[in-house]
Amino acid sequence: MDTEADSATAKRLRSILLELARNHDHAAATGAAATPYWEACPPSVIGHRAAAAALRDEANHFLDEG
Repeated sequence: MDTEADSATAKRLRSILLELARNHDHAAATGAAATPYWEACPPSVIGHRAAAAALRDEANHFLDEG
């Protein structure tokens, strides 16, 4: 087993997960910005925020393993 290659793969996967999390954060921010403050937060915003948090959690698992 090539630990250097495994480490590089883990770093790349973590990077991809964090990029996806940023994309979900952006989508949540865009959706929230389009919603008047007196209205409830749209379910899509809540979903994007939850997805971003889950992706960051998964990305952080690569830190624990590295």
